[in-house]
Amino acid sequence: MPSQILLNLFITFLWMFLQDQWTFFTFITGYLVGMIILIFIRRFFKGQLYIYKVWAILKLFAVFIYELIISGFFVIKHVLRPKVDVTPGIFRLDVDLEGEVEVTLLSLLITLTPGSVVMEVTPDGKALYVHALDLPDSKISVKKSQKVFEKAIKDVTRNV
Repeated sequence: MPSQILLNLFITFLWMFLQDQWTFFTFITGYLVGMIILIFIRRFFKGQLYIYKVWAILKLFAVFIYELIISGFFVIKHVLRPKVDVTPGIFRLDVDLEGEVEVTLLSLLITLTPGSVVMEVTPDGKALYVHALDLPDSKISVKKSQKVFEKAIKDVTRNV
């Protein structure tokens, strides 16, 4: 994958050199020309094109931002209530991920969303213990977020 990025940048700067213009528009045009060339010669690379991995990373980031905004409104709703009526608690969240990187990434994404904190990961990495602000509501929302996060994490970390 790094060789693909370097080849694309080489084609981009070659394009800019041949156009004799060093502008942002020429850079973008050269980058797109480089991507088209990489698409045509993709059978010579062992793995998939790097643009798919970049797309998966952007998708994971977008999913995280969406979940962050939704859970932020959830916490604001609890804070603005006249009477604080929360039932904090801890629950076990079984995960379907492999490897330390995937489990750590899921733990960080769950912890960064307001209202939930990952307290511990089991030694085998197959479950997380999560502290939730309001147990019944948070447990449901964390499980929904987990499914979306797991799919996006698998897209980023695993080769298709």
